[in-house]
Amino acid sequence: MTSITKPLIPLAPLAKNDLGLTIRDYEGAMSTLCAGCGHDSVTAAIVYSFWELSTPPHMIAKLSGIGCSSKTPTYFVRGAHGFNSAHGRMVTIATGANAANRELTYIGISGDGDSLSIGLGHLAHAIRRNVKMVYVIENNGVYGLTKGQLSASADIGTRAKRGEPNEIAPIDPIMLGLAMGATFLARSFSGDKEQLVPILKAAVAHNGLALIDVISPCVTFNDHEGSTKSYRFMREHEVKEVQTDFVPLRTEIHGRIPSDGTTEITMHDGSVVRFGSVPEGYDPSDRQKVEEYIRDRHSRGEIVTGLLYVDESAKDVHELNHTPAEGLNKVPYSKLCPGAAELASMQASFR
Repeated sequence: MTSITKPLIPLAPLAKNDLGLTIRDYEGAMSTLCAGCGHDSVTAAIVYSFWELSTPPHMIAKLSGIGCSSKTPTYFVRGAHGFNSAHGRMVTIATGANAANRELTYIGISGDGDSLSIGLGHLAHAIRRNVKMVYVIENNGVYGLTKGQLSASADIGTRAKRGEPNEIAPIDPIMLGLAMGATFLARSFSGDKEQLVPILKAAVAHNGLALIDVISPCVTFNDHEGSTKSYRFMREHEVKEVQTDFVPLRTEIHGRIPSDGTTEITMHDGSVVRFGSVPEGYDPSDRQKVEEYIRDRHSRGEIVTGLLYVDESAKDVHELNHTPAEGLNKVPYSKLCPGAAELASMQASFR
């Protein structure tokens, strides 16, 4: 079933952002996902985030791979650039596009199968390179397009809708990111727009790869008793102790900020991420402490959500490779390809 154009129903005048656009200008086609799918809630959060940030739609590039999650870009920012790649290859296409034009805002939508199975190696190298993009994993623990087999993110003991309990250890994208040096790691729940929106806005401002693992229940194959990716399980086991607020650079803030329980991290563009409720001793910039905290909570059967780790001091892929300040698509051909003589001189330097 293909997506259809969303009908424009006359409504009362809608609020406009700094560009004079309404939230309808950041929507896409009608969703063809199952009614109640968590992915549609993620779409709504993305739409609201870009609208609030006043991001020009034509300056957004949205990418995806294969899977239910990879249909999501169709449903937001219809005026953006878009590319639906092969299974597990979303982030490789995003890396190439980012190399060519660093001026766009890149957002990749993937799934637990697309990222943690066939695309795991590509995700790992994108983390190493610190590609500047928002990387959203819509994590439901199953392969929804192929009738609900358990994915690589399924927890030990979780049951498929039909089948035995899973006995294979899961791949946790947050723990993977901590081990590999990721510079922005967050986990959220598709049913919590209030938490997800500021995380997405902070991710856009981050100078590098911002990995967001969103638990997004599959209402058809993984929303039953015995699933650890269901709506009920998340609401009963979620621990929202790492709550955040995103303050854009253009906004002037007045008022007293309490010293207890508040941590602030300034992003590379001057925006601020404010951690307003964190457990005692929790430091979102201390990789080791964050890992210890998540492991401790996991051992109690709890799922920690929020912006869990951020590092704004690391260089992104362009800084690491000393690329020009403008996009490579704007660099003159004569500079991109200086000729045979220059190539011969470069080769001679390696002899």
